[in-house]
Amino acid sequence: MTNAERLRHLPAVDQILRQHDVALISDAYSRPQLIAWIRMAVDECRREILRGAKLDKKSAMQCVIRGTLHQCQLEDGRRQTSVINATGILLHTNLGRAPLAARAIQRMVQSAGYANVEMDLRSGKRNHRGERIFDLLAQLTGAEDAVVVNNCAAATILVLQVMAAGKEVIVSRGQLVEIGGGFRLPEVFAASGAVLREVGTTNRTYLRDYEHAIGENTGAIIRVHRSNFFQGGFVTEPDIAELISLGKQRGVPVIDDLGSGCIKDLSKFGLKEPAVTDSVAAGADLALFSGDKLFGGPQAGIVVGKAKLVKLLRRHPMMRALRTDKMTLAAIEATAEIHLSGNPMQELPLLQMLSKTVADVRTDCKRVLERLPAAVANRIEICECTSSVGGGSVPGSQIASCGLVLNVENNDAVAKSFRTGSPAVVPRIHNDAIMLDLRTVDATQLDALAVRVEECLTPGQ
Repeated sequence: MTNAERLRHLPAVDQILRQHDVALISDAYSRPQLIAWIRMAVDECRREILRGAKLDKKSAMQCVIRGTLHQCQLEDGRRQTSVINATGILLHTNLGRAPLAARAIQRMVQSAGYANVEMDLRSGKRNHRGERIFDLLAQLTGAEDAVVVNNCAAATILVLQVMAAGKEVIVSRGQLVEIGGGFRLPEVFAASGAVLREVGTTNRTYLRDYEHAIGENTGAIIRVHRSNFFQGGFVTEPDIAELISLGKQRGVPVIDDLGSGCIKDLSKFGLKEPAVTDSVAAGADLALFSGDKLFGGPQAGIVVGKAKLVKLLRRHPMMRALRTDKMTLAAIEATAEIHLSGNPMQELPLLQMLSKTVADVRTDCKRVLERLPAAVANRIEICECTSSVGGGSVPGSQIASCGLVLNVENNDAVAKSFRTGSPAVVPRIHNDAIMLDLRTVDATQLDALAVRVEECLTPGQ
């Protein structure tokens, strides 16, 4: 039989749509999407025939069905859904960083329909977007005023445009970081219209370096959080208080790009991170940070500081492009309320995970094992490990934790099985073995995790 004859065995699109396995997924996907996948599968089957595959009508039909379902599986892997984070990375960037508090989620749901985004309900008149949120953030940080944009990179660009467009901004060479997605701080400076003025060396920058760099064209001094790396050993740089003192002496505003958004002292967890409140108290003209890191809220760029400068940010034409939506504002409002309530340790999932002791995590590990049949539990052992904050916060930090180490033959296959099931579970590889670090698994997820462990470790599943 020639290739031309075999090509006539390729099924029509309508035939595939009527097949049982394809019909089962037809309710979940649109007809145009299914047709596109079928045509891709037919094209691949055609290429196989031209490469010499001897397919009859039945095998050609099976080939196209397999290809269609494979495209569906690829789509499912990209579809956004909830996951159980068993990596031990608290602020996992690929998993959306900080999980929101129940109060923040509820406030977002309440705001999903019509909401008084720009209306005072008592007076019935229009008010400023986010007005109450800004008051809460100012109260929380001790600043005079606040403004919110869609992420911290946007906040940096906006602040530099307003404060130093066409002027020099002095920054330590050791703080010229590359942030997520390959974006580099010098590129952000360029996009803002500010001129980068590097001082010091990679590892050592002194106050005198800043002082000597100040000139007629100086627009601001900026301190930048290093985000995802730390320096140790033979290093030095002035603290924010010294920079602010210099700025006041020379009439130069000081910007503190804090990044991680630490509100409270975390030293009791063995973590050292500059706090927003300390920066404001020291007199920084503007301090900016992410909403979805140690603040424990949604993705946002939050700027707090002197009222006259925040007012300039709010009036800048770019604010319209950078402003946040009503859902984000609702979550920030609720998160700020939680911080101000005095009970963030009880309500914010991030701080709850941080506050777990190793004994707490070990107890959760035991609870999962107790829910498993003996044949599965015998292939798992509890092992001490370390978690990390992640998300560009507290770089280099390690938190003692505990996890479940799985005795399996094919780590990649089992890890994929965890990720592609329901609910999806994201494990990590530790010492060439799959580990489930339970520091980042909520107590309400333990039952579901046990079910998924049994599914992934039971032969034939």
